[in-house]
Amino acid sequence: MITTVQGLTADTPPAGTLPLPPHFQVERVGEVWRVPYQHRAAEAEAWARQHGIPAAATDRVRVGLLLIDVQNTFCIPGFELFVAGSSGLGAVEDNQRLCQFIYRNLARITQIIPTLDTHTAMQIFHPIFWVDGQGSHPQPATAISVADIRSGRWQVNPAVAASLTQGDLTALQAHALHYAEQLEQGGKYPLIVWPYHSMLGGIGHALVPAVEEAIFFHSLARHSQASLELKGANPLTENYSVLSPEVLTGPEGDPIDEKNDPLIRYLLGFDALIVAGQAKSHCVAWTVSDLLQEIQTQDPKLAQKIYLLEDCTSAVVIPGVVDFSEQAEAAFATFAAAGMHRVRSTDPMEDWPDFPRDSGSAAPTQHPL
Repeated sequence: MITTVQGLTADTPPAGTLPLPPHFQVERVGEVWRVPYQHRAAEAEAWARQHGIPAAATDRVRVGLLLIDVQNTFCIPGFELFVAGSSGLGAVEDNQRLCQFIYRNLARITQIIPTLDTHTAMQIFHPIFWVDGQGSHPQPATAISVADIRSGRWQVNPAVAASLTQGDLTALQAHALHYAEQLEQGGKYPLIVWPYHSMLGGIGHALVPAVEEAIFFHSLARHSQASLELKGANPLTENYSVLSPEVLTGPEGDPIDEKNDPLIRYLLGFDALIVAGQAKSHCVAWTVSDLLQEIQTQDPKLAQKIYLLEDCTSAVVIPGVVDFSEQAEAAFATFAAAGMHRVRSTDPMEDWPDFPRDSGSAAPTQHPL
């Protein structure tokens, strides 16, 4: 049986791309299973020999693939924050296309950079951080405004101060109010209480097995080490973007966290940077927004090297609760207006606008981290 994903059949490669390796099963992309590393390693090296796939160090056009939070918690139905998108199976369908894109373009992708949303229990956006007048925690998807905090509708849970501020509840309360104010003043999303998700060490934190397998296969076939980037572990700020936390300073101007300047420089060093992952309305949108802000500071023409895989990302949609589809579309329209390219994984990369043909250095760039 041939599985079709948005018009792409699993046995017919587009012109100029590789076939899918025999181990790939598109119907298993939405499942959790163990990757057989040793078998895949041998198969990847044999696949590279069979198809004449060179080592990534020889690439004259260096292409980076930034995969944002392609983790079980966001991408497997039934997990904590499954990104259903408008279809109801958004992240699964996105990853079916993403895996095929990686395998089809093994010889073109120089390096893959996956990000990992990384959390612990006591963080400012988790239910335990907040209580109401009766001591009850907010339900997931609750938005907490500055007015809610000032009125006492939602208060910092005194019990978490021992773990987060050495017992200084006053300092933690001041931070929470300041944090909400900074979000509102900075035009960010409001403070949203999320269900516990991407818990460090848990199964939800792990990469989706089918995508992890594709990344591993690429690493062995091309002798290119994937570079995993953790984000979101700071308990006092959300970190939608891998490049910067939502709020940088505390109420006294003291730093909470800092921008990931080394990663920004590294990403902009590629001749072309492809972006995919979850969710289009949140971590993808804010990461690309931070990258665009840096680009506009350095050289607006750099935006032309950014390619957004539109069919490999979906917006957060919780029927009857929230729908961020409009916000996601508005963000991507802004990115395109600035010179970035909205492309589809099923289109040959050679047909993408402004895609570099034979430029760049044959020498690999060392990751600074």
